[in-house]
Amino acid sequence: MATSASTSANVPERRGIPAASFVEDVQVFLSQIGLDVNSALAFLQERLQQYRVVEMKLLAQQRDLQAKIPDIEKCLDVVATLQAKKGTGEALISDFEVSEGIYSRARIEDTDSVCLWLGANVMLEYSREEATALLQKNLENAKASLEVLVADLQFLRDQVTITQVTIARVYNWDVHQRRLQQAATTSSES
Repeated sequence: MATSASTSANVPERRGIPAASFVEDVQVFLSQIGLDVNSALAFLQERLQQYRVVEMKLLAQQRDLQAKIPDIEKCLDVVATLQAKKGTGEALISDFEVSEGIYSRARIEDTDSVCLWLGANVMLEYSREEATALLQKNLENAKASLEVLVADLQFLRDQVTITQVTIARVYNWDVHQRRLQQAATTSSES
């Protein structure tokens, strides 16, 4: 066995998520952190719980982004449809959601502007070109955020696995040490 603990991929943290260190030699690990086996196991279990809390938060953010991206794409499609109908003199008939489960039919005449719901009870009017640019930028930002989030989740899952392996190694080392101690006690009594 090697005689030192090394960090996973030599990355101390990723966006505030601390990296777990892989333990090659449990005895050296325990002496480095200055804890006994039970305290080290408690520390590692606490770290594992922290990882789980962060994972739940990241998964919620991922779900939100995955729901947001189709909405932005749908808005882009609507603006593109309005742009395509421009100058044809043909009105656009559309059903839109007024409230949850309540829809209304609208006849949209040729218009040069659209209103975008920004959230927090804010709606702004934009020209079709500005609306397309804004929605395209929002879509790119959402997709980029989703990519970063997926990478963070993968990093976090790696840290969870490393921590679980470390817990098992420390526990197994402790069991092995107790058996050696018990065998030494019984052989000295005989």
